[in-house]
Amino acid sequence: MSKKIIIGPFKQLLTMNKLPVKGALSDDELEIIAAGGILIEGEKIVEVGDFSSLKEKWSDAAEVITLTDDYIALPGYVDCHTHIAFGGNRANDFAMRNAGSSYLKIAEAGGGIWNTVRDTRGLSEEELAQVTSLRADELLKQGITTIEVKSGYGLSVDEELKTLRAIQKASKDTNAELISTCLAAHTFPKDFDGSPEEYLKEIMDRLFPIIKEEKLSNRVDAFVEQSAFSAEQTLPYFELAKSMGFDITIHADQFSTSGSKLAVDLKAVSADHLEASGEKEIAMLADSDVVAVALPAASLGIGCPFTPARKLLDAGASLAIATDWNPGSAPMGMLVESASILATMDKLSNAEVLSAITFRAAHALNLKDRGRLVPGQLADFVIYKTDNYQNITYFQGGLKPQEVWKSGKKVV
Repeated sequence: MSKKIIIGPFKQLLTMNKLPVKGALSDDELEIIAAGGILIEGEKIVEVGDFSSLKEKWSDAAEVITLTDDYIALPGYVDCHTHIAFGGNRANDFAMRNAGSSYLKIAEAGGGIWNTVRDTRGLSEEELAQVTSLRADELLKQGITTIEVKSGYGLSVDEELKTLRAIQKASKDTNAELISTCLAAHTFPKDFDGSPEEYLKEIMDRLFPIIKEEKLSNRVDAFVEQSAFSAEQTLPYFELAKSMGFDITIHADQFSTSGSKLAVDLKAVSADHLEASGEKEIAMLADSDVVAVALPAASLGIGCPFTPARKLLDAGASLAIATDWNPGSAPMGMLVESASILATMDKLSNAEVLSAITFRAAHALNLKDRGRLVPGQLADFVIYKTDNYQNITYFQGGLKPQEVWKSGKKVV
């Protein structure tokens, strides 16, 4: 039997309980338990409620951790879209964009993703695992207990396998939980001798079976864009992946539309980016179960419009927010900062922001066991030394977590 732990009292305990996965939210819908406590056993939450009542009921059977200052707690954050398995740096790309070059022009000139591909290929599997785990630890310090990590800077069967294996190794060297995604269709590799369709066919025939055999990932992604692959080119790619049991997620509508329709047609778990989505695409997403993932740091990095988050929520869509941490368009790697900026620019309530980085982000990864502080969920939570949860977005990331707990253990 695992030992039981009671922790509290929290000035405010935000459970995120009973909030819907889709649609707009107001702050008065948040369940906030005053003087609350959490009862943990092993990796799971057993009970939440009044701290004094939990102590009275369980103190003979549980270790009690009593807090003596003002603290608030909420579920561990979920970063459902990152590219932290990479080598190198693209500060020059950022400088070129700020000097007037576009993302697409930089890519056409030989910069962009291909620069990172060269740098990532230059790392050994062990070196790539090490830098990935170090970045995961940085996210963990922010309160992010679950991190999606994409491949996509290998762009060959062998190099994509190296990356996915490195992510698996990195997961053993960090207390954060890493969820890997195969993004072999990130862009068409310049050194491939054949057409984009032939490249995708090679990935389908040679890479997918090994990923399944080695259990390296259960998710497949592709960048559906004019600088990468078209919806028509990726349709058979995704159809095969889905038939093999992979979850589908799509880089969609970043600069032009078509990816979001593909995501809806394929019943993907998420469509990510969506900066170019218009009224038609918003309505399609809202009428589906596809989670719309906003990546505000990419908008800041590129200097393009934000995902139409307010319109998506008001239309009834599910909205998650992620860092998109990558060396090109989103080097910030700060979840609360970028989410708070999006909230300011698009007028999102605290309930909408916190839902977007907890249970709704977990939903974008097809994970139902985290994101809320309720019995049976993983005991993943973040503790701040403050008397008011509103300070999280008010200080736009300036308020740092005091403690981070993952699967019932204090890890920060």
